[in-house]
Amino acid sequence: MGGGSEALEGIVAAELARPAPTPAVVLADAIRRRHGETVAAVLFYGSCLRKGTAEGVLDFYVLVDSYGDAYASRWLARANAWLPPNVLYLEAPHAGGTLRVKYAVVSREDFAKCAAGRGLDARIWARFSQPALLVFARDDAARRDAVSAVAQAIRTFVGRLQPLLPATHGVQRVAPAELWRTGLRETYRAELRSEAAASIDALYASDPARYDRVTVAALRELSARGQFDLHEAEGGGLTIDSDGAELRRARRAWRLRRPLAKVLAVLGLLKTAATFDDWVSYVVWKLERHSGQEIELTERQRRHPLVYGWPVIFRLLRERVLR
Repeated sequence: MGGGSEALEGIVAAELARPAPTPAVVLADAIRRRHGETVAAVLFYGSCLRKGTAEGVLDFYVLVDSYGDAYASRWLARANAWLPPNVLYLEAPHAGGTLRVKYAVVSREDFAKCAAGRGLDARIWARFSQPALLVFARDDAARRDAVSAVAQAIRTFVGRLQPLLPATHGVQRVAPAELWRTGLRETYRAELRSEAAASIDALYASDPARYDRVTVAALRELSARGQFDLHEAEGGGLTIDSDGAELRRARRAWRLRRPLAKVLAVLGLLKTAATFDDWVSYVVWKLERHSGQEIELTERQRRHPLVYGWPVIFRLLRERVLR
């Protein structure tokens, strides 16, 4: 698992600073043109990053100074402040094709709060405990804030999920693989997303050396802050002196958090249905990709799909593209 005493923020800074692929840069530039100078940073994460592909829809988080300055619409700004983030969609032409991105808009302040685990929503600290890239940072301050928040997301993940590991005679043996597989399954269960256990386990398997490094660094820092007593054996084994009563409290708190987080996720989903920008293009692309059929819409159908789109919907039902 590696020796030494690497600082977590140093690991995260190097990881975020890796060169971004050109499609991600193109999409980040398009997002900046849409939302203006309030965009402080753009983070790329998710399956397209892991697979090294621009096929499909890239996933970004866009950190802004002000919700009011990010939108022309007061409704979108208020919705973003009420229940962050807003989830939007954008397409951009590139190299004779089309790039697609689904991105979440959140203020720098809210991103830092969520990364620190303040509130019920685990999405930000669960997402950004995994590898990410900083595609754009407006200045050094924005870069430092992004690095600090992502490092804190990893600490939050490790600190919140470590109590779920089994304890024997007052000792927890911490295997990074078990910590991440258990933790990722639990955070997915707190959302509305259905993921197979094999798919979740594959997240750790995609880069075990990285997950091991950040686990050790986070455990050392949490131990130094007094959260628990960490012991490291010469062979690399990690153990924590556990307090049975404290572990039971932490596990009970997590069980209570899960249904409340699901309620929050439902509210977020309903809000996304109202705020998701250009959802018609997104749905059409998804249908074309899964069916292999091209779907043509008139300009009127694109502007008012629920009024004029029924002939297309009936055709897709008849042809069993929709079921």
